[in-house]
Amino acid sequence: MKDIDNLCMNCFKELRDGAECQECGYDNDTEPNTMYLAPKTIIADKYVVGAVQEHESDAVSYSGYDLQLDKKIVIREFYPKGISSRLEGSAEIHVRQKYTGEVEKYKKSFYKLWTTLEKLHSLSAVVPVYDVFEENETVYAIIEHVECIPLREYLLRAENGYIPWDNARLMFMPVLTTLENLHANGIIHGSITPDSLVLCRDGKVRLRPFTIQEACDITSALDFNFCDGYTAIEQYENNHKMCPATDIYAFSACIYRALAGTNPPSAPSREANDKLMIPNSIAETIPMHVIKTIGNGMQIYPEKRIKSITEYREYLDAAPAVIAKAANDEPEYVEEEEYRDPNKAKNVKQRVIISILVVLIVAAIGAGIYIVQFTDLIKKPETTVATTQAVDYEVPDFVTNGYTQADVENNGAWNEQFAITFEFEYSSDVEEGIIFKQSVPAGESVPMASDIVLTVSRGIQTETIPDLSNKPIDEAKKTLEDLGFKVSSVEVYNDGTHTPKTVKATYGSAPAAGEEAAVGDEVILQVYGEVQTTTQPTTEDND
Repeated sequence: MKDIDNLCMNCFKELRDGAECQECGYDNDTEPNTMYLAPKTIIADKYVVGAVQEHESDAVSYSGYDLQLDKKIVIREFYPKGISSRLEGSAEIHVRQKYTGEVEKYKKSFYKLWTTLEKLHSLSAVVPVYDVFEENETVYAIIEHVECIPLREYLLRAENGYIPWDNARLMFMPVLTTLENLHANGIIHGSITPDSLVLCRDGKVRLRPFTIQEACDITSALDFNFCDGYTAIEQYENNHKMCPATDIYAFSACIYRALAGTNPPSAPSREANDKLMIPNSIAETIPMHVIKTIGNGMQIYPEKRIKSITEYREYLDAAPAVIAKAANDEPEYVEEEEYRDPNKAKNVKQRVIISILVVLIVAAIGAGIYIVQFTDLIKKPETTVATTQAVDYEVPDFVTNGYTQADVENNGAWNEQFAITFEFEYSSDVEEGIIFKQSVPAGESVPMASDIVLTVSRGIQTETIPDLSNKPIDEAKKTLEDLGFKVSSVEVYNDGTHTPKTVKATYGSAPAAGEEAAVGDEVILQVYGEVQTTTQPTTEDND
């Protein structure tokens, strides 16, 4: 067993010269944040807690060390971000009173998720989990440490920012077996992105540590764990529910990113304009069945997508049975409206062949852009007629469709028709980056080049928690309340060197000084109590 006093708390290599690690550069004299377990804390009598890696929606991840197996690990602690904290001197997590009921449910979900993953540790695309236990009134998962880089970083290092299908196929296909098993065991990953898919040194592509399903749903009390372009529409507030097709959407979006070199647009923006654009020079190198599979995997609404990983794999592999089904049967993933024309319904096979030929012709003669329309899969291009007549243009509804600034800036037609500028305001009701006001009402007709001002949400207004060290409690409370925060306090031990009723000198608040917090949130102050004195009892003589 190694002497942990001489180990770096980040990489767990032996320190050779002072506190700064020669291997990873981590300064082991860094003052720990009391919001987290202190480095060198031992849990379950065998796991050493190291430096904090990241704090996500439902949990914090630490570097760790297994004393029995003598190897580096990852420790994941259930610690709901934003609705819980840890006070100095206590290993237990403090949950805000209004969230105690929800947090208990989340804790059970966390335990169930990681115990299930522990049983499935042999799956090739899951980083193995080999212990789950309860301690400190919370839950811990012990995960193997693997050397890896995110898919996003790998693609950025690629010469053109994307990779050919032959390479992508080798990377992505093995992940499908893992997803199939996870879905069979009731686990929806809910956050598959180019950051959560990682390439490991052993050549395997794996999914990074999971979050509980509630963290991937905007309606829960947890921070919404989302990624524009990869988060499916059902994870936003609507009448659709998360299901295996949620992961199929995100997985398809990752393939799109790998092949096209750009992120797909966000799901809310695609409700109004369900098109993805691939440069023609790239599109013509992607097999047609792969393009169709991505399209069907990224249908906006889950009921229109491919329903299972088994079916998805068959489409991506272009299995003969699937080709025959596409030619002779009505595909489940195509909108019903496409089959209401009785002339088309007479010969589905002929329609499919003609559609593919049209796409190939467009790809051959197009001016550098290949358009894939997913509401109708592959449609014949519309014919446009040039006109020299002065016309008015109808103003689109930029607000209710959930457009972002990028969506508008990337729409060539809108920018030719209108002179669009942007303003930015805080909003407690509208997600950051979404347009929520427009200066000209939707549906109004205006002359070409008319000015339109679009207001983009800055999200919830935040303020930086000030440093209130050693401030009197009344002054500190007023400072925070003036910033719009709610304030509560807890008393901490005073060894006699501090003024009573002043804020603790270090880590005196949760959230800590310097952190950003939403206006209206609660800030907990740790306040020195009165100095404790000991009085010796008097002894009376009984003569």
